[in-house]
Amino acid sequence: MKMIIAIIKPFKLDGVREALTPLGIQGLTVTEVKGFGRQKGQTEIYRGAEYNVSFLPKVKLEVAVADSLVAATIEAIIKAAHTGKIGDGKIFVIDLEKSVRIRTGETDEAAL
Repeated sequence: MKMIIAIIKPFKLDGVREALTPLGIQGLTVTEVKGFGRQKGQTEIYRGAEYNVSFLPKVKLEVAVADSLVAATIEAIIKAAHTGKIGDGKIFVIDLEKSVRIRTGETDEAAL
């Protein structure tokens, strides 16, 4: 099992969720986050004053998947989140040692 973590632009969230549903992914966690990468923030104007925004709003998705779904999940996220502009985001894949469904006690892939 793997934990896939994707940092994407907020307006791409619905598209990514819709792209993951046909794969059989039944749950994911979404967190609103702020950060920067190569963008290094941006300059904005508020009430006539210019100021720098160091951290840009992003959305962090976390989804646990079986090893057999990793490639398809990554591909679906890339297709749905891609704009071709700087700041599209990143995807990280982490080994998931164990998962347990609290309600039923199911473990590992049965708990996904």
